Amino acid sequence: MTHVVEFPVWGTTAVLAVTDHPVEAERLLRAVLDDVDQACNRFRADSELSRLPSGRAVPIGPVLAEALTVALRAARLTDGLVDPTVGGAIRALGYDRDFAAIVDGPLVPQRVPGWHRVLLDADRGEVLLPHGIEVDLGATAKALAADRAARAISVMVGCGVLVSLGGDVAVAGETPAGGWRVAIGDDHRTAVADPQTVVAVRRGGLATSSTTRRTWLRDGVPQHHIVDPRTGLAADVVWRTATVAAGTCVDANTAATAAIVLGHDAPEWLAARGLPARLVSAAGAVLAVGGWPADRERQAA
Repeated sequence: MTHVVEFPVWGTTAVLAVTDHPVEAERLLRAVLDDVDQACNRFRADSELSRLPSGRAVPIGPVLAEALTVALRAARLTDGLVDPTVGGAIRALGYDRDFAAIVDGPLVPQRVPGWHRVLLDADRGEVLLPHGIEVDLGATAKALAADRAARAISVMVGCGVLVSLGGDVAVAGETPAGGWRVAIGDDHRTAVADPQTVVAVRRGGLATSSTTRRTWLRDGVPQHHIVDPRTGLAADVVWRTATVAAGTCVDANTAATAAIVLGHDAPEWLAARGLPARLVSAAGAVLAVGGWPADRERQAA
């Protein structure tokens, strides 16, 4: 029997599906989310990330150290297409507060300093942020939370588990017969009731990056939350959504975000890395990449 729990978190929806022990599993999920929130939430003045000083090396906790390690790895693997130093650029575009509170204002692009300037010593648990660098972990922290929670629940509770955080999906442990069924659409909130396709996930992760949600106006120009580090502006909307399957949710989310930033170059980039992906153009056309077939139920990696 599968048990499903849903609750709001970080302006989106957390979905937990387990094969057993739902109460203990939910407790663990909420604990992981609390840990990541306290370490990485740039909208919390009391988060560890928000309180980091600049210009000197400082000790950091294990959760933030892992989150920074993951973010810098994503930057390295994508040659900077997914860059945690976009914090200042995102703020300049107007995303400087909880999404519901954003108001229109002048558009003043800001240069992205570059991920290589963040000096992290994960072994010693220290980081040095040079002056002027604002770190934003939004591109990887949610996916990391999904991976951490799925692993913890599988090991500590001993059940099969799927964790979805706003479309960032991680699975661990034994799967139900046929795998975990995941509905995919432009908006995860309506995908279950009106899916564009359904996939069966048995292991690893699945992630969808979208330019249709978290949108606002700046100087009357539509903006979204995925910044192209090469320009400091919101990435051109070549793709409405990019969905990628990979070995972990972090890797899937990293590739999906990179695909949005790459635009027309995304199909070749994904195919070269052997990543199954589903890209939906701004006009609604679906492009399958890396062995992802036409829209129908399939088994993801």
